[in-house]
Order: sequence, then structure tokens, then C-alpha cells
Amino acid sequence: MTTEVQHTDVAAYALGLLEEDDRVAFEGHLTQCTLCTEELGDFAGMAAVFADVTPVTGEEDTAGGRIEDMLRRRRSAARSRRRGTAVLGAAAGVVLLAGGAIAGAIAARDRADPIGKAMPGHSMSVDEVFTSGEKVSAADAKTGVRGTVAMLSAGWGTDVGLELSRVRGPLVCELVAVSRTGERRTVTDWTVPAKGYGFPGTPASLQVHGGTAFARADLARFDVQVEGGGQTLLSIPVEGRG
Repeated sequence: MTTEVQHTDVAAYALGLLEEDDRVAFEGHLTQCTLCTEELGDFAGMAAVFADVTPVTGEEDTAGGRIEDMLRRRRSAARSRRRGTAVLGAAAGVVLLAGGAIAGAIAARDRADPIGKAMPGHSMSVDEVFTSGEKVSAADAKTGVRGTVAMLSAGWGTDVGLELSRVRGPLVCELVAVSRTGERRTVTDWTVPAKGYGFPGTPASLQVHGGTAFARADLARFDVQVEGGGQTLLSIPVEGRG
């Protein structure tokens, strides 16, 4: 029994078979356990009866030995079950903690990395923005780049789609929203391969999708420019078009 007290040790205590530490622990248990105290009364006098039994000479398997061995096996089995339960409980706890940590990490990642650099709540596809949104087109005589921007008002700002053609690479470009007060915010960015878009043997156009915190009424234009504040390939005025 060691440091743990079990109700099944009543018989062992009554027969005087407990080790010293177990005996002291069980006596402390008796002061608080009515069930064990009542059961102990049923074993009263049994120790004296077994004390009068003369062991059979030469036989190791005496009645007392068998009883002690049986009780020892019962205590050992009970401890094994408790250890197994504790291990399973600990393992379950680890699984729950790991699951919580993973779920938290996924939620944090989703908050930090909105798809297509859109604002929270951005869920429409570029096709839906072009179908339902306000569209404005423009072309740059110097660069030859042509484009159409689609805008759809949202609670968080403006959902934006861009269709671009007649542009060659290799380039890294960005779409920048410019407010009526001159404030600039990047909507999204992308790469243009060497062959580009809108030329013979190339895709007809490129479509990208993003969003800006500017409300539709606050937008003045969109600039398509080389990343990092480089050359402006195309400007699409949208102020007063809505």
C-alpha cells in the first residue's frame, strides 16, 4: 500500500500483514472512514485464530502465506490500475493542451495574414467584384499599359479588382489606392513575367484582387507602379465617377 490507503486493506490490517508504514497510514485512514471501521469489526479475532494455526513443516505455501500473497497481489493490481489511469489522464491533458496551442496558432496566423491583403471581412472573388462592382478603365499613351479597376463598397472599406494588359516584364508591380487628400495605401502586389500580358502568344490580361481601408467616396485614383515607388505604369482616376 505504501503511501496510499485502500479500503481493500482492511483484512490485511486485521491479520497484521501490513508493513509498518502501511499500518500507520491505515490507522489514520480508519479515523476518517466509517465504512472501513465497520468492516474491521467483522474481522475481529481473526488474527488470534490464525496465530494458533501451526504451520506445516517443509511447506512454504502456508495458509497465512497464501492469504498474504493474495492480499499483496490485490494491492499491487490496484496500484497498477491507478498508475494506468494517471498516465491516460496525463496523456489526454497533453493532447488537449497541444490542440489548444495549435488552434490558437492557426487563429493568430489567420488574423495576421488576410488573403490577398484584403481588409477583415474580405471574401469576394475577383470575378464577383467585376460582376457587381463599379468599373473604371484607362490607358497610358506613354507606356501602352491598359487597365480596368472594379470597386465594391464594404463595411471595412472598398473591395478592389484590377484587370491589366499590354504590360511586359519581368517586373514586380503594386496597385496603390490614392485618397482625395493624397494619402497612399497599397492594395496588392504581383509579378509580371518577361513575356507579359496582352501580346500575341501571351495571356490576354492579368487579374488581381485586394482591398483598401479607404471608403469608395474617399478614393481619387489607383496607380499601377513598379514596386517600391518606382515608375508609374498606369493611373486610373475614379474621383467623381461613382
